[in-house]
Amino acid sequence: MSAEGSTKAIVAAMSANAGIALTKFIAFLLSGATSMLAEAVHSVADTANQVLLLIGKRRAKREADEEHPFGYGRSRYVYAFIVAIILFSLGGLFALYEGIEKIAHPHPLDPAWWWLPFAVLLVAIVLESFSLRTAIRESNAVRGGRGWVQFVRRAKSPELPVVLLEDIAALAGLVFALIGVGLTQLTGNGVWDGIGTIAIGKLLVVVAIILGIEMGSLLVGEGANRDDVARIRAAIARHPAIDRVIHLKTLYIGPEELMVGAKVAVSGRTSLAELAPEIDAVERDIREAVPAARIIYLEPDIWRPDPGRDPEPPTDTIILQSEN
Repeated sequence: MSAEGSTKAIVAAMSANAGIALTKFIAFLLSGATSMLAEAVHSVADTANQVLLLIGKRRAKREADEEHPFGYGRSRYVYAFIVAIILFSLGGLFALYEGIEKIAHPHPLDPAWWWLPFAVLLVAIVLESFSLRTAIRESNAVRGGRGWVQFVRRAKSPELPVVLLEDIAALAGLVFALIGVGLTQLTGNGVWDGIGTIAIGKLLVVVAIILGIEMGSLLVGEGANRDDVARIRAAIARHPAIDRVIHLKTLYIGPEELMVGAKVAVSGRTSLAELAPEIDAVERDIREAVPAARIIYLEPDIWRPDPGRDPEPPTDTIILQSEN
């Protein structure tokens, strides 16, 4: 994923949300619409979230040290997970609380400023649309043939999926607020404003849960996808010195850094002097096949099948040999 692309999407979203938050607070103070307050807090939360994503990207660039020998790449996952928590608590739960309060104690909008929430919401919709367009354009540059759901679920770099979901939630929330304020103005019943606020809160809670699940999975540790695993196996199997892959494990230690560990079977007649350059060549081929594979550990071993468990070579080995 392009670092410049994700940064561009974050900055675009942050700039839009900061300006929108200020105008929403002003609209709430003048009109009394609680859906405007919920939206203002939502925009503040989104602005803070984008700041956290930028901090995470910066901290992830630190060089590896003795305490963190594999570097700080997962800092981006940590900060993205914090984003999900903030969106859930400061955005979703606050909106639900305000909506319930408004339904319990409804009041009409200030008639002198009835038009202001509509103006602010319409301007906010335009600005959020520009932010979402930037996120979509940058996401399209890296998602390839994957659908949007697969892109959010499988992306190893957290920034674009986070900004994308936040912008979608923000636009939907603005529509809910517009409907709530509009019905309140038409009927004179403040309950509609509260209902719109609750709808915003539920939406933010759902988005926060989705982000929390995906970022939590990345924090725990995800391996390479099936296509990349197949490329790694094929790169290993191309070398005549390697009889088969005994087992292979992969782990993303950062959005653009994959660790590969494999035990490979070699002939017992192969000397260390002959094997060393072959192992180096295998590592080069793996990196060429999957550029994210920056840390590679290959352990040569002798294939000793267990008659009870391994009467035939593993299925993946048969597939690899058929590809040669």
